[in-house]
Amino acid sequence: MTAEMPDVLITVDQDSPVPPYEQVRVQLAELVGDGRLPVGSRLPTVRQLAADLRLAANTVARAYRELEAAGLLETRGRNGTFVAPGRDDAVDRLHRVAVEYAAEARRLGVPPDRAVALVRAAVDATRQD
Repeated sequence: MTAEMPDVLITVDQDSPVPPYEQVRVQLAELVGDGRLPVGSRLPTVRQLAADLRLAANTVARAYRELEAAGLLETRGRNGTFVAPGRDDAVDRLHRVAVEYAAEARRLGVPPDRAVALVRAAVDATRQD
């Protein structure tokens, strides 16, 4: 991919019902979650990754934004985008379970918005205990 992310391969299946930004987001989240992209790893620029994957820059930018909102990435202005520090073990374990859930939802053909709604319903149900 790039010098910043050696031996890391992200692919996008244009025939998949899963939107390209979501494919990129899920794969990057898996790479961060399982440690293949350790804290401090610099990611390619949005433009570079978009060119590598033959995607629009906005597609990659959306994946990066969502990962940043989830606390997995941080953007340091013109210095680039990096795997965020400061995660704790509980969050890492929960993230791994979330990645497995997302993969299973995809395998079963459950649309991402429906899969997220199911998680929200489960979280809401536990609050009522």
